[in-house]
Amino acid sequence: MGLALAAMQMEGGGGVVRAQHNGQVPRFEYDPTWPKPFPNETWAIGPAAGLAVDRQDHIWLVHRPGILRMNERFTASEVKPPKAECCAPAPPVLEFDQAGKLVSSWGGPGEGYDWPASNHGITVDHKGNVWIGANEGNDAHVLKFTKAGKFLMQFGKPGQNRGSNDTENFGRPAKIFVDAKANEAYIADGYGNKRVVVIDADSGKFKRYWGAYGNKPEDTNFGAYDPKVPPIKQFRSPVHCAELSNDGLVYVCDRPNDRIQVFKPDGTFVKEKFIATNTLGDGSVWDIAFSKDPEQKFMFLADGKNEKIYVMDRASMEILTSFGDGGRQPGQFFAVHSIALDSKGNIYTVETYEGRRLQKFTYKGIAPVTRMDQGTVWPK
Repeated sequence: MGLALAAMQMEGGGGVVRAQHNGQVPRFEYDPTWPKPFPNETWAIGPAAGLAVDRQDHIWLVHRPGILRMNERFTASEVKPPKAECCAPAPPVLEFDQAGKLVSSWGGPGEGYDWPASNHGITVDHKGNVWIGANEGNDAHVLKFTKAGKFLMQFGKPGQNRGSNDTENFGRPAKIFVDAKANEAYIADGYGNKRVVVIDADSGKFKRYWGAYGNKPEDTNFGAYDPKVPPIKQFRSPVHCAELSNDGLVYVCDRPNDRIQVFKPDGTFVKEKFIATNTLGDGSVWDIAFSKDPEQKFMFLADGKNEKIYVMDRASMEILTSFGDGGRQPGQFFAVHSIALDSKGNIYTVETYEGRRLQKFTYKGIAPVTRMDQGTVWPK
């Protein structure tokens, strides 16, 4: 399928460069039946900070149950005497099948490892191992478990981070991608450090790392992002994702700098793309996922500040269309944090802060673009 990009225009407000074209793009529709209610009807989830789809098309999320407020904690497991039948925190790690049924749950402090002060990011690798990042306070580590929640390994130690050139610990890492071919884990590192780290996925040995433009990373405080000044030559925190494409390119979410930077696996800088450049604060580039065709023609970008999912041409990195809108209603977003696709091309999202939910957007085939900003994609 050829994408003919006919013209470009700059839209006001967020400063998003959008491509006008006569091609076709994937179309999605919100699924109000997914996921199913929890079997334990008292469970509630906190801010969701990680999302993954495994090789069995099961959907995994990790959330922060400790952030549930006291007015969400009324059951006997939370207060004595209990005040009501609801609610209590769900376990941090939740696994759903394709029908949206919860099939497993686990997580939290245990023997032999340091559960994160705040978890961030979840990945299920080619061997079926579950990786979880740790991104708050003194967190400087990544954990690896079996799918059943059995602890396997911990890489890094809380409180031991020595900055963005440390080769033993992380600095509040954000997200993990595991490359099956090379058996390497790419760590977006992260909320304290300002780099991408590549480690051996079995031993955890540091193999290489880099900062923005492939530079040696620095921990200089550059102050807040300002779209009116030239881009800085370093990442700002958080470095929020590092995703490897099938053709061997690493796409890095430099979230507060409103940009995607692309590298070769050795850290050689290739190109960059700025997104919604007037976005301040949390930034516009939160998470990336690729379409499931072998060429990965499309890239999907979660923007948790402007509350959209951008559908992009991966090769040109141009925005073709977007869907979503800010709000509490089903199909809308509040701090859409992470995005993942299953083998059928369906999109899943989770929201942090006050969003606190998992949503599914069903793939409805390829269709011409009728609106550049589709808004909420309600079922028809």
